[in-house]
Amino acid sequence: MRSPAISFVLTIVVASPAMAQSTRGAPPPPATTQTGQTSSRPTSSSNLMPIRLEDQWTTALVRRDARAFDQLLAQNFVYTENATIMNRGDVIRSVNGPDRVESARNEGMRVHDFGDVQVITGVLHLRGRGTRGTFDRRYQFTDTWQRRTGRWQIIAAQDYLIPK
Repeated sequence: MRSPAISFVLTIVVASPAMAQSTRGAPPPPATTQTGQTSSRPTSSSNLMPIRLEDQWTTALVRRDARAFDQLLAQNFVYTENATIMNRGDVIRSVNGPDRVESARNEGMRVHDFGDVQVITGVLHLRGRGTRGTFDRRYQFTDTWQRRTGRWQIIAAQDYLIPK
């Protein structure tokens, strides 16, 4: 069983444009509005920003870039995986844990727009090496982003390891 800190770091990441592993090239999926209706995703940069930040997050995971996590995580960030809860400091410390992510890709991301809060759901597919050998994992995730003083930060995240 892997440590919750490693799981978090593995779950939140997204592929960099240089690695060409994100799903950004595909047409955007419809977004769910506050009323629960499905609509086309707006194209303004303020509405797309959390998706771009998800991509930066995955890049930071592959590169083991704790500084990127420091910038993306809100001061009061909270992460939940199964029965484990972690704070911002726990997550930042876990970035350089024993698992080594070699590729990361988000699949089926959807933006649920609430104005200055956006919830992104999707599946994160990770491949790499850990203390128990190679791994190939898929996680269902929910990330909550909030626009604070003109910039987006992640305030909460939850992920679930999808059984094989």
